[in-house]
Amino acid sequence: MNILVLNGPNLNMLGIREPNVYGEKTYQDLENTLQDYASEKGITLDIKQSNFEGVLIDLLHYAHEHFDGVILNAGALTHYSYALHDAIKSIGVPVIEVHLSDISKREIFRQHSVIKDACLKTFQGNGFSSYLDGIKYLIKEEG
Repeated sequence: MNILVLNGPNLNMLGIREPNVYGEKTYQDLENTLQDYASEKGITLDIKQSNFEGVLIDLLHYAHEHFDGVILNAGALTHYSYALHDAIKSIGVPVIEVHLSDISKREIFRQHSVIKDACLKTFQGNGFSSYLDGIKYLIKEEG
């Protein structure tokens, strides 16, 4: 199985940005955790991060013919990017929405996800485990 892990704006700042919310582990720690898990399970992960909405949309379009599933943490774009919603709806691969924090318990503007309905499932509030839960779900769904 070939999975794209796609991270949106500011996730490259993990370990620096609001450690009380996102923890002290770095983006590299996230990549290492996910790659270690993928290695254990015999799956392939391609992990990308961009602070630019258009790049994320291009990567989702690319996923259409090159990946079996997508794990997407769209960061703040989760809350207002209908362009990402439409990109997810336009591809034929399952997309799992993930968040490190529980967005339903944060600021009002973060409590609504405009991409949720386009995604197969959402995992949130469990730090790096949210990503692992998403991968496990894809493996179960696709395996």
